[in-house]
Amino acid sequence: MQSVRVIWTKPAKVVMEEWEVPEVADKQVLIKTRFTLISPGTERAFLLHLPNTPATFPQYPGYCAVGHVLEVGGQVQQFKVGDRVVWAGRHAAHDLVAEDKLLPVPPELSDEEAVFSRLIAIALQGVRKARIELGESVVVLGAGLIGLLALQLAKLSGGFPVISVDLTEIRVDFARKVGSDFALLADETLIARINELTEGGAHVVIEATGNPEAIPLAFKLARRMGKVILLGSTRGETKAVNFYSDVHRKGLVIIGAHESVRPQFDSAPGFWTMKDDQSLALKLLAARRIQVAPLVTHKFSGMEAPKAYELLVQNDMTTVGILLDWREVP
Repeated sequence: MQSVRVIWTKPAKVVMEEWEVPEVADKQVLIKTRFTLISPGTERAFLLHLPNTPATFPQYPGYCAVGHVLEVGGQVQQFKVGDRVVWAGRHAAHDLVAEDKLLPVPPELSDEEAVFSRLIAIALQGVRKARIELGESVVVLGAGLIGLLALQLAKLSGGFPVISVDLTEIRVDFARKVGSDFALLADETLIARINELTEGGAHVVIEATGNPEAIPLAFKLARRMGKVILLGSTRGETKAVNFYSDVHRKGLVIIGAHESVRPQFDSAPGFWTMKDDQSLALKLLAARRIQVAPLVTHKFSGMEAPKAYELLVQNDMTTVGILLDWREVP
């Protein structure tokens, strides 16, 4: 059967491509995509070939998808035609996926909510690595999509107060909408304000901007014996860090929290598999413990994907969650 998908042919060039979907193998599932979610930080970095990002073109982007089963292979046991599922899907109208790469969607969840589950799982692995204790103060640098999910998870983990920091008032307002205890602009008063609110610096600072210039600030906002979690993928080199005064003398713990650093098969304390984290994300969404509806700022038809990516290329600060709707795309 014929379908359509998004392809990046070169940096900043997004087009739609027709492709032939292969026959369904015994352990595969054919899915009609309903929505995909653009991961703005990661996809912008790859599309524009930012520093610390591999340049591989052509490229088929996307890894957050929800849809329903159209056909199952002869050995598939867990899913049937009509089931709704989430998976690490590309931006495409159809997908062919191994059965063990799928998770069922709880009936009480909308498609628009369920599609966030993979990004929640990515934020969750960073929050887990922080090992937040009840009552520890948490600062989240960056109120983009990952930062806004991380601050909600930090609150669920017992962090108090949880403080969001961003450069723009628009993003700060998003943090307020999803329950940040305090939401602050990153201005010249920030360090003093954080020290006041946390009584001497944050126990945990989660860096979720991916901006190399934010890392020295993260070190300054952490208290003695605090932790700095590098959740955002830093697109460039960080300079002008005084490791003696800002890290060594303070006894800071710095933890790299790239999503790929997790076990493949068995979860352990602080290190869960992607499948277990995403399964929990779906349960938290179903229980209304995490808000994602306020984070959807734009919806486009899947066929309008090039228009959606223009927002990323322009680095539009009003953009947080971008959904591509594939329901009417044959």
